Amino acid sequence: MKKLINKPEDFVRESLEGMAVAHSDLIKVNFNPAFVYRSDTPVQGKVAIISGGGSGHEPMHAGFVGRGMLDAACPGEVFTSPTPDQMLEAAKQVDGGAGILYIVKNYSGDVMNFEMATELARAEDIRVLNILIDDDVAVKDSLYTQGRRGVGTTILAEKICGAAAEEGYDLLSVANLCRRVNLYGRSMGIALTSCTTPAKGTPIFELGDDDIELGIGIHGEPGRKRTIFKSVDEITEILTRSLIEDTAYTRIVREWDEDKGEWADVELIDPPFVKGDRLLAFVNGMGGTPVSELYLVYRKLAQICQKQGLQIVRNLIGSYITSLEMQGCSITLLKLDDEILRLWDAPVKTPTWRWGI
Repeated sequence: MKKLINKPEDFVRESLEGMAVAHSDLIKVNFNPAFVYRSDTPVQGKVAIISGGGSGHEPMHAGFVGRGMLDAACPGEVFTSPTPDQMLEAAKQVDGGAGILYIVKNYSGDVMNFEMATELARAEDIRVLNILIDDDVAVKDSLYTQGRRGVGTTILAEKICGAAAEEGYDLLSVANLCRRVNLYGRSMGIALTSCTTPAKGTPIFELGDDDIELGIGIHGEPGRKRTIFKSVDEITEILTRSLIEDTAYTRIVREWDEDKGEWADVELIDPPFVKGDRLLAFVNGMGGTPVSELYLVYRKLAQICQKQGLQIVRNLIGSYITSLEMQGCSITLLKLDDEILRLWDAPVKTPTWRWGI
């Protein structure tokens, strides 16, 4: 293993120290417990958006803290969920009196710890709602989840909901918007190689020279199947078809019923995308894939969508949700309506994304 590190046990802390120095105009870092937060928080009267998860997926989530996106991010150790005290202290730091929205990827550790943090925050009279992201179509259940994993749609929701909060949406409105974004998004990824965590020092799984893992999780969890290496067009075809033909699973979601004044279960079985839909197409690198290869993926993805009558009106291409140095990619398609498109285009200023400002 060759990595630019000092001691494995200092990896996360020293990385956060570097971020704090590099982006001192945008963010600050609390180290005990660890969380990254906007330098201008708390913003009074504004809903605060917090997310988090294991380190090793940078720039998610810490790279998306700033105006128009996250108010705080809680980084765990590499591929390890953050702890409830991190989330609670982050909530205290950024609470501007309008409540907190936790955006949570559907991994068992994240779900459990964010739920605990929610209860702790409510005990201190901080209004908190949790929204799960479960957009991965690869498997119905995985080693780390009950239900689908939360992947690419996560950062899209963080951007869109962050813009809504910046505009003054109240907590319930931001939460319902986040649910809608999750329901409109579908993702699936592929791994060409494994990755190596600093603490372990060896690959987290074995993959033969001629093998690929279809439907890989962002922690290296198994996907749908292991198969022989294919061309980029064939791989893109498999991933894209899996997204646009995703009708295999029914999802039960909870939405706020304004008339009844209560949460209601809603069963969704409709196809995610139909002819004429406008899309945001997100091609994400897993950390070790050159952007030139990601453009090859996007080229084929755009061709398939055009043939299906799907309009890509926004795109995002780059390594934004990584698995250390893993080679591979994921594709996320997000259906856009007028509100979501407007909020996506709204100004944002974070260490990773900056536009409109």
